[in-house]
Amino acid sequence: MLINTADDPALAWQETALCAQAGPEFFFPAPGSSTREAKQLCNACEGRVACLEYALANDERFGVWGGLSEKERERLRRTGRG
Repeated sequence: MLINTADDPALAWQETALCAQAGPEFFFPAPGSSTREAKQLCNACEGRVACLEYALANDERFGVWGGLSEKERERLRRTGRG
């Protein structure tokens, strides 16, 4: 998911992020919908790690970020990774 990179050079990874080529509904599916396709796109993206780090640092609670769903990111936080 993209944020204005002009405000923060640390977000430059978003300039080439594959999610820029898909609509937000792809990464924020309706409850109960599959996140498989979004995760596949994330896993092919060179900005995946930076995206995941951003989501964990900013407590993003919704959508697929860095190839992980909300529940998967919460699991990382609980285990002390995030």
